[in-house]
Amino acid sequence: LFLLIGGKDRRSGLILTIPLCLEQTNMDELSVTLDYLLSIPSEKCKARGFTVIVDGRKSQWNVVKTVVLMLQNVVPAEVSLVCVVKPDEFWDKKVTHFCFWKEKDRLGFEVILVSANKLTRYIEPCQLTEDFGGSLTYDHMDWLNKRLVFEKFTKESTSLLDELALINNGSDKGNQQEKERSVDLNFLPSVDPETVLQTGHELLSELQQRRFNGSDGGVSWSPMDDELLAQPQVMKLLDSLREQYTRYQEVCRQRSKRTQLEEIQQKVMQVVNWLEGPGSEQLRAQWGIGDSIRASQALQQKHEEIESQHSEWFAVYVELNQQIAALLNAGDEEDLVELKSLQQQLSDVCYRQASQLEFRQNLLQAALEFHGVAQDLSQQLDGLLGMLCVDVAPADGASIQQTLKLLEEKLKSVDVGLQGLREKGQGLLDQISNQASWAYGKDVTIENKENVDHIQGVMEDMQLRKQRQNMVDVRRLKMLQMVQLFKCEEDAAQAVEWLSELLDALLKTHIRLGDDAQETKVLLEKHRKFVDVAQSTYDYGRQLLQATVVLCQSLRCTSRSSGDTLPRLNRVWKQFTIASEERVHRLEMAIAFHSNAEKILQDCPEEPEAINDEEQFDEIEAVGKSLLDRLTVPVVYPDGTEQYFGSPSDMASTAEHIRDRMKLVSLKRQQLRHPEMMTTES
Repeated sequence: LFLLIGGKDRRSGLILTIPLCLEQTNMDELSVTLDYLLSIPSEKCKARGFTVIVDGRKSQWNVVKTVVLMLQNVVPAEVSLVCVVKPDEFWDKKVTHFCFWKEKDRLGFEVILVSANKLTRYIEPCQLTEDFGGSLTYDHMDWLNKRLVFEKFTKESTSLLDELALINNGSDKGNQQEKERSVDLNFLPSVDPETVLQTGHELLSELQQRRFNGSDGGVSWSPMDDELLAQPQVMKLLDSLREQYTRYQEVCRQRSKRTQLEEIQQKVMQVVNWLEGPGSEQLRAQWGIGDSIRASQALQQKHEEIESQHSEWFAVYVELNQQIAALLNAGDEEDLVELKSLQQQLSDVCYRQASQLEFRQNLLQAALEFHGVAQDLSQQLDGLLGMLCVDVAPADGASIQQTLKLLEEKLKSVDVGLQGLREKGQGLLDQISNQASWAYGKDVTIENKENVDHIQGVMEDMQLRKQRQNMVDVRRLKMLQMVQLFKCEEDAAQAVEWLSELLDALLKTHIRLGDDAQETKVLLEKHRKFVDVAQSTYDYGRQLLQATVVLCQSLRCTSRSSGDTLPRLNRVWKQFTIASEERVHRLEMAIAFHSNAEKILQDCPEEPEAINDEEQFDEIEAVGKSLLDRLTVPVVYPDGTEQYFGSPSDMASTAEHIRDRMKLVSLKRQQLRHPEMMTTES
């Protein structure tokens, strides 16, 4: 509709071109477009006037006339010359009816009709486009695109400047009430400042480099040069935008910091209020320690649920503490005091609550251990009582000793358990005594008294149960007596065995009667010592059996073994006594035999009367025969049984030795009776 091509007339006025066409032209659109184009130049430029080229070569006369009259109505003061480019032959008759030059005074500007090839008479060719025979290069679409970019930037930057100024000025107010009233101003700009600044820089670069050239390599022209205020206006807007945007960034930083601080403060108060409110209430409601393992475990489970809820808030505390530490490291002095105060308040509450949770957990763990020890001790006391309620019948020494050992172990286990219960109870009482009123925010004296009474009651009950089982000592003494009883019976039976072995040794090994009187006396002395050993064994057995009688009377039981041990002991001892006496008689007879025989067989001239005594020879012979006869006689026991000393060969050897001695005595007797026989033989 209108073209502001950048050309100028000889008065340096701008040239407006109206390219009319065959289609119907809307005068309203022309008027609006003209108003828009006339708003672009500066007032100084407008004062130099405009030259308007109305290209009517493709239009009708009445349209041209209407356009010219429209110029009169819209911009008569700014228009100094209107050049109507006419077709070559069509308008000649029409012009006669309306002469524009006659209407100059009424129109306010000069109107001339001119052919396109003669337009250069009024305007320099370099200021005209090729359509009018000039050399000025103009690309309308390029101009239009750049103009749209410029106007968009201008509109956005102006709006953005207003918004940023409103935000920045609202944030600069110092009065608290004004701050409260300006809360609604804390909004984000409608457009991105970075995008607008980038668009402005690109536009400025285009203005500075291409100068809105229609095409590269053409003659330089500038429809938006310094006179049109395009480049200076862009630069001014960019400077203002940078200034306001820098302030806005600082405002955003301050606002973000304040928002972050307010959020931290809000979260801190949430943590503090919960810990001091519902969290503390939960701990206040949990003061008992339970009266059994199951009850303590239930309380522990409830406490773990409370700890789980606290853990979520403690996690928030850790996160907040890290955020506060980061802000403190940033070094904003105006917020240091407030941040440190929040950090200290948060830490105090969290550490205090954590200490309460830990104290409660330790108390419940100690209570659980105390009840565990009490339960084990109760079971041990029940087992000990059950063992004491069962009567102990003497079976054998080994089983009694095993039972006694088991009793001692149970008693020792009870003592250890009772001592452990005292230690656990005292430790639990110490923890409860250290539970001050600050632990749960109230006086816990009543609750503590119930817990203390329960603990002391359990310990006293266990102590009384142990004391009531006074039959333990009686049972131990009875079992010791049983062990001693079986030991005496075993030793008495062993004494019988020893005595039997001595009897067997006497009969089988004590056989020899000696080869002479001296040897026989030695054998007799050894035999007496042997008898003393047997006597001691017998006496030992008797004492043991007497002890069993006393123990049986004390235990009110009848010994199964001592009843036949005593007769066996007496029987063996009687047999040993008979055999021993027989052995003594034989040894004494052997001593008499050997002594007399040795006297006779020795040449003793000093005692001829003794040697010549026939009675001695008769006595020796009689003793020898009696001894031989005795060797053949068995030992007869009171029950009628018989037992020989040694084997027959042993007895035969002993008898042969006696006979040889008797032969020597007989020969000696003959020699004394018949001395001549001795001389003859010699």
